[in-house]
Amino acid sequence: MSKRNIVWAVVIIGIAFFVYLGINKESTSYEGIASGNGRIEAVEINVATKVAGRLDNVWVEEGQFVLTGDKLAKIDTTTLEAELHQTQAVFKQTQNAINTAKSQVNQRRAEKDAAQALLKQRESELDLAKKRLARVQSLSQQGSMSAQELDDAKAAVVSAESAVAAAKSQIASTEAAITTAISQREEAESAAQAAKATIERIQIQIDDSTLLSPRDGRVQYVVSRPGEVIGSGGRVVNMVDLSDVYMTFFLPTQTIGKISVGSEVRIVLDALPDYRIPANISFISDVAQFTPKTVETQEEREKLMFRVRASIDKKLLEQHLERVKTGLPGVAYVKLDGQDSWPIELQSELD
Repeated sequence: MSKRNIVWAVVIIGIAFFVYLGINKESTSYEGIASGNGRIEAVEINVATKVAGRLDNVWVEEGQFVLTGDKLAKIDTTTLEAELHQTQAVFKQTQNAINTAKSQVNQRRAEKDAAQALLKQRESELDLAKKRLARVQSLSQQGSMSAQELDDAKAAVVSAESAVAAAKSQIASTEAAITTAISQREEAESAAQAAKATIERIQIQIDDSTLLSPRDGRVQYVVSRPGEVIGSGGRVVNMVDLSDVYMTFFLPTQTIGKISVGSEVRIVLDALPDYRIPANISFISDVAQFTPKTVETQEEREKLMFRVRASIDKKLLEQHLERVKTGLPGVAYVKLDGQDSWPIELQSELD
């Protein structure tokens, strides 16, 4: 083949290539539709410990799909369990102390009842002694009673008064004993409440030592491994919430005014070009910026653009959770305000 023919062949191939690019560009450009490149992303969740300790087990691997409540990892709880057993023993002691104090209160109250009954008896005896003294005094004045009998009657009154005073003193003593017993009971009850609160706190710490998945999602990274000692708040697993999946892309100023939050979107992934994934605009930045290097051409990167987020419907995600993959590149097509329907090429069978 002559050099001239080779040159013509190169020219024809070049023209064909540019024609192909033009056709391809036309095929992805639709009237009333804006588009931007992006990647599928999801909300990241760092699963961290609430208590410090040595990591005992990690039950998941990177890339594993997990459901809400699945066990991810566990901190060693040997020390906490020992503290729990010790506090449970203290709580049992306080319960015994409460029962003893209650018995003491009941006993002291019974003693008070007996003292009050004795007081009534002594008061009756005093009343009789006073009445007898009055009769003896009357008869003594008439000469019917001797001086000795009068003295005995007076002594009986004094003795009865002393007995009444002693009975009252005994009642006061039993009341003081009741107050002391009640105080001991309340002290034991307070100690029991403190021990119970400590048991609950330790049990919560033991429960928190088992890390559970907060969402349905996929494990991205296992940050810590068994045997490592990590502090409170230390990350163990990084995962993505597959119920909150979106694509972030950029649109120019002249386009951003023609869309709004809630506008319909179709996402076409490079890995799944035959599927149009329905989504809606969930965020539009109010600040223009230079687009990042992920935008395909340098010309586009030099323009001021607005960051836009298109979120995939949660119900649709729930139907295909295990198939959701983050990081996949693709194109987001946005229906501009006033556009009634999608072109046939962007109509989705997933609606």
